[in-house]
Amino acid sequence: MNRNDIRHCTAFDGNRCIASGELAEVAKKVKEMIDQGEAGSVLIFDDINSELIEIDFRGTLEEVLQKIRNPARIVESSDILINKEFAIQRGPGRPKLGVVPREVTLLPRHWDWLNSQPGGASVALRKLVEEARRMHSDRDKMRFSQEVVYRFMHAMAGDLAGFEEVTRALFAGNREKFNEIVALWPVDIRNYVYKLSNKAFCQI
Repeated sequence: MNRNDIRHCTAFDGNRCIASGELAEVAKKVKEMIDQGEAGSVLIFDDINSELIEIDFRGTLEEVLQKIRNPARIVESSDILINKEFAIQRGPGRPKLGVVPREVTLLPRHWDWLNSQPGGASVALRKLVEEARRMHSDRDKMRFSQEVVYRFMHAMAGDLAGFEEVTRALFAGNREKFNEIVALWPVDIRNYVYKLSNKAFCQI
């Protein structure tokens, strides 16, 4: 079983949740419903980030599962850039394992300060980034959770009553108002939104 097989997701047919669990199991359930003519407009969401998962259900069940295990790689322009950077043949000298070159634009006084730090600008920048990551870890997790909730709501609840007000409550950190409106939505959508929003209202 590969990484794609154990990816957890949830499938919706309209407002109804029809399957939830590991991707392969969800795909089996959806494929069965499609073959039996019981599925309408099915959307499958990644349970971690709410990204839509596209599956080609043409062919037999085994063919569908095989396509999940060995998905065709779609290369974006950014992927090409990153791959090229990692594929560069390094010359003699210290290997830069895990280091990806990027351009940073700063004012002269910023460069002066960075260059005066022990280890130079690169070391100082890495330390600043790591410190910021530690300091803002909880806030970053909350923001990520809010974005995950919004992504699902936008796809599944954009036409439901109170969507805009729920969105404002989500990003304003108003859990009470958020829950009050979401409670009026179709039960499966409501329950999934509640599940996704567990960490969206953490106190910082």
